[in-house]
Amino acid sequence: MRGYSRPLMALGGLGLLCIALSVSIGSASLSLTDTLAVLTGSGTPLQQTLILELRLPRTLSAFATGGLLAVAGALMQVLLRNPLADPYILGLSGGAAVGALLAMLAGFAGVLVSGSAFAGAMLATLLVFGLAHGTGSWTPSRLLLTGVVVAAGWGAIITLILAMSPARQLPGMLYWLMGDLSHAGSPGAGLGLLALVCALVFPLGRSLNVLARGPLQAAALGVSVRPLEWLIYVLASVLTAAAVSMAGSIGFVGLVVPHMLRLVLGNDQRLILPACALAGGCLLVLADSLARVVIAPEQLPVGVITALLGVPTFLYLLYRSR
Repeated sequence: MRGYSRPLMALGGLGLLCIALSVSIGSASLSLTDTLAVLTGSGTPLQQTLILELRLPRTLSAFATGGLLAVAGALMQVLLRNPLADPYILGLSGGAAVGALLAMLAGFAGVLVSGSAFAGAMLATLLVFGLAHGTGSWTPSRLLLTGVVVAAGWGAIITLILAMSPARQLPGMLYWLMGDLSHAGSPGAGLGLLALVCALVFPLGRSLNVLARGPLQAAALGVSVRPLEWLIYVLASVLTAAAVSMAGSIGFVGLVVPHMLRLVLGNDQRLILPACALAGGCLLVLADSLARVVIAPEQLPVGVITALLGVPTFLYLLYRSR
């Protein structure tokens, strides 16, 4: 534990700095002194409304979403033993998108859209697992191929929904598909789920390290491979579904963050998973801050910013893996 505390404390401090920066900047910028005054219980009523009711919930939602996606990506890479796996690789985002778009098409908003997205993601999870399992056992390659095919099917349904939707509803649908935190709800559930999963997987760190080397080696060393793989799959699916229901489809966070941390911290899952929770939150908070100020007072979808950051990083990682 002592060797893990220093990088985690550094990432924790970076997270607090990113949150303070995010709530300070915007169409009406505040000094760091004013921000700290509000967070400590003082400040003017206007500043308190601006930070505590508008910016802080959105910032914490961004932190929770980024952490959920990064941890889900790290778990998927262990499960599939594929360094290029990400949280959306099994079609979960497609199922969530279909659920959310159908809710929007029916005229729903807010919690009902988020609930529909979560239900769609979990339906996609059950569908992929059921098809990959079949009448026998599933393997990582079979699970991966099934997810890719199901994701293509969801993509076709999404295109059909967009083609049939009224023009007045298309902007909201497209913003959701590109990732949008402007309508994120209370961050408490996301932060609580993130903390719970990190506490749950930390004792499994040794088993995850062995499983990452292959199922045969893990079984030879006494790891219950199949129950552990089921647990990873369920946890990664729930994390991804929660993130997508909070902020829509935000790409590259779950792919880039685990790789960046492995380059710096090594591949010990006991350190990588909690570090992913902190670093993923930092990345998405910074991306959301950029999305709010680049063309202020207009806002960009945060998924555009993460894609612009993630594409060159992905290409660099692909080049390194030759």
